Amino acid sequence: MNEFSKEARQQFDYLKKGCVEIIQEEDLLKRINRSLRDKKPLKIKVGFDPTAPDLHLGHTVILRKMKHFQDLGHDVVFLIGDFTGLIGDPTGRSAARPAMTREEIARNAETYKQQVFKILRPETTIIDFNSRWLGALTSFEVIHLAAKYTVARLLERDDFTKRLKAGLPISVHEILYPLMQAYDSVALRCDVEMGGTDQKFNLLVGRDIQREFGQEPQVVITLPLLEGLDGVEKMSKSLENYIGINEPAKEIFGKVMSISDVLMYRYYELLTDEPFSRIAGWKKDAAEGRINPRDLKVELAKLMVRDFWGTDAAEAAAREFERIFKHKEVPDVMPPLSISKEERIRVKTNIKVDSDGPGDKRSKDKTQVSEAIGTTMEIIDLLDIKKICPSRAEAKRLIRQGGISIDGQRIDDLEFKLDLSKKKEFILKIGKRKFYRVVFQD
Repeated sequence: MNEFSKEARQQFDYLKKGCVEIIQEEDLLKRINRSLRDKKPLKIKVGFDPTAPDLHLGHTVILRKMKHFQDLGHDVVFLIGDFTGLIGDPTGRSAARPAMTREEIARNAETYKQQVFKILRPETTIIDFNSRWLGALTSFEVIHLAAKYTVARLLERDDFTKRLKAGLPISVHEILYPLMQAYDSVALRCDVEMGGTDQKFNLLVGRDIQREFGQEPQVVITLPLLEGLDGVEKMSKSLENYIGINEPAKEIFGKVMSISDVLMYRYYELLTDEPFSRIAGWKKDAAEGRINPRDLKVELAKLMVRDFWGTDAAEAAAREFERIFKHKEVPDVMPPLSISKEERIRVKTNIKVDSDGPGDKRSKDKTQVSEAIGTTMEIIDLLDIKKICPSRAEAKRLIRQGGISIDGQRIDDLEFKLDLSKKKEFILKIGKRKFYRVVFQD
């Protein structure tokens, strides 16, 4: 390795931090060395499947590594898979994904473009769409591409193997997905492609297909999958264990504060630029009682908010959290929930209460119902009428678990009623972090 310059080795060491695997390490060193010698930046590609509208902290693990390449002067391509999104990545799936419309994909892709610049440098980020070349392929060219890889190799994928053993169907278009992703690397002439550890098979297919098209095979870098708030499953919107980068500052702060101490160190490793040696020192100091893990968690929460909303928002979120959870106070600003008499009638009777004339019989029914509902409202009805919970069953579960409070009093009675004869305004607390100002209108 003596043929590599000192600067090339320094870049390599900086880029290696946090990676699970680099295939091949020496290839990456060669490319960095050549890039410095020829003053030509490497082209780094990461594909994003626009099947959901928002990015979460799990996505930022790889976005941060992209930024590391940018810091060193290399070009990064944020590739939106608007064409492959029509297929759906079969990775980890036990069944084919439902097809998305072009409109859904375009809408989600637009939100991605707005979010990635919270981390990446806008002036040096290339945003591209793989429909630009995949959509232009003729039937002949698709068949020509498919001829460059065998079915046996494609079926080596772990998820395909499991589905075959379980007798579950695999559609032909799913088998094409790795080939389409691989052709992205050919079209862009990538030097490096990155992805999560679950993407390793697809990334390696890219190396093979580049060889078939006479290109130097890309270096593959895999990065760890970030655990969600539960500390067990991969962070995912579908599992509701995620922290969205577009969430309000106080939500991000509160969610980070809810994670375990063990997970906190993992987040420091994957979501910050703190060196491993410093994080290891914090672990040791916390174990020996020289530092309070809660203080470390507060700093981590500030870092996360600062990344997406700025320093002022991070400090404000920290103060708000301290005031609410340490001093048991309520936030200064709460979303209002205004409930009209008509809504109370509707939840009780399912009568449509608008667009009736004064002489209409149903108008008389409404007057009678209005008198019948009286001056109380059940907590279940309140949660249902504003869709705070997805269902009445979920509302009941939340109450049983002690997740609902009214004016600071925890509610554990499923038949609890708000007394509107004494007051028309209440503070509703859901879980640990959500507050609403509920106002009943006459």
